[in-house]
Amino acid sequence: MFRSPARLFRVLAIAEAITWTLLISALIARAVGQPAVLVTIAGGVHGFVFLAYGATAVLLAFHQRWHAGVAALTIASAIVPYATIPAEIWLHRSGRLAGQWRLTETDDPRDRIWYDRTMRWFLHRPWVLALLILAAVAVIFSILLIVGPPGGR
Repeated sequence: MFRSPARLFRVLAIAEAITWTLLISALIARAVGQPAVLVTIAGGVHGFVFLAYGATAVLLAFHQRWHAGVAALTIASAIVPYATIPAEIWLHRSGRLAGQWRLTETDDPRDRIWYDRTMRWFLHRPWVLALLILAAVAVIFSILLIVGPPGGR
C-alpha cells in the first residue's frame, strides 16, 4: 500500500482533509443543538490524524532531504483546513515526493549520516517503524488529552 513516499504522504494528506470535514461538521451540528460529544469524537479522530500527518511529514523531510522551510510549511499545512491537499500537490509537482524508499546506501555522502543508516534499518522493518510512529503519536496524543483542548473546556 505504501510502496513509495508519495503514496504514504497522499494517504495522510487526504485523511487529514477528511478529518477536518468531520470536525467542522461536528462543530456545525453542535451549534444547531446536537450533542457536544460529536465534537469530542471528531476532534479526537482529527487530532490523532493530525499528529500522524505531522510525524509522516517529519519522516519524509529526512528521507527526501527537504530543507527546513519545506518541512515547516508541510507540517503547518495541517493547521489550515484542507491545506494538506494543495501541499501534497505542490510537493508532488515540485518533485519533492519523487522516488522510492531509499533502502540501500548509494555513493551519495549523505547516505552515510547516522540518521540515514537508522532510517534504512527501520525502512527494512516497516512494521517496527509503523509501531514506533504509532506509539509516539499515541504518547503525544495522550499528553495533549491530559493538557486539554485549546482555549480550555
